[in-house]
Amino acid sequence: MAMVRVPPRRNLRDLRRLTPARVGLGRAGAGMPTDALLAFTLDHARARDAVHAAFDVAALMQGFRALGLEPHEVRSRARDRKDYLRRPDLGRMLAEDSRHVLAAHRGTPCRLAIVIGDGLSPAAVNTHAIELVRHLVPRLATETIEIGCTLVASGARVALGDEIGAIVGARMLVMLIGERPGLSTPDSLGAYLTFAPRPGRTDAERNCISNIHGAGLDYHEAALRIAWLVREGLAREVTGVALKEESGGGASRRIAGGPGQPDKTAV
Repeated sequence: MAMVRVPPRRNLRDLRRLTPARVGLGRAGAGMPTDALLAFTLDHARARDAVHAAFDVAALMQGFRALGLEPHEVRSRARDRKDYLRRPDLGRMLAEDSRHVLAAHRGTPCRLAIVIGDGLSPAAVNTHAIELVRHLVPRLATETIEIGCTLVASGARVALGDEIGAIVGARMLVMLIGERPGLSTPDSLGAYLTFAPRPGRTDAERNCISNIHGAGLDYHEAALRIAWLVREGLAREVTGVALKEESGGGASRRIAGGPGQPDKTAV
């Protein structure tokens, strides 16, 4: 008689090893144990700090230049961080002086523009944005896609890229921006891609690659997915719900870098 193999029993400790989510915290009387309460308080403080962290524009501009890119500095109509948090609409519109700066430097329309914006976690942008661009540049180069315009935008919401893209004449715009901090991830970066950006675009017309951080999507995989979306978005002249991200297929492996580079394509 064949023996039936019984799977090992699992408990909440096993689940906690697989996720940073708060599960199986236990209790002390009617409340949480002290260590769980202190951990929650610490993570909440880290999330708040990430929202209010200083946006290191100078370091980001220097990082772009180190990659051989010449960035422009722009800002939204939000006058300060309080203004930005209370008035999301102001973060979607360029300040007048920034409009003039871009208009003065406007030249030949570009295929691709990259904008780094602070968003809701400047800490995430300070930590991850330039390293992600460093991984992205060679993947775009293999597809002969040149980055025509780079910008660092303060007080930015995702839709600020629509106005920027329209002014510089970008066919495709990639916005790297800090995502809303969570209690387990205060430094998560997001990448939003919009074909033919212009004011009035909706979120349904964008693609998003999110959770780019140390314990999430790594730079290699994020750059692979972004490069795939840029290439396919330009070829099909669309982004958003009409462009399904399928970089796990054979097409993405053609962007996976030069000889000797490991293939880390997700399944």
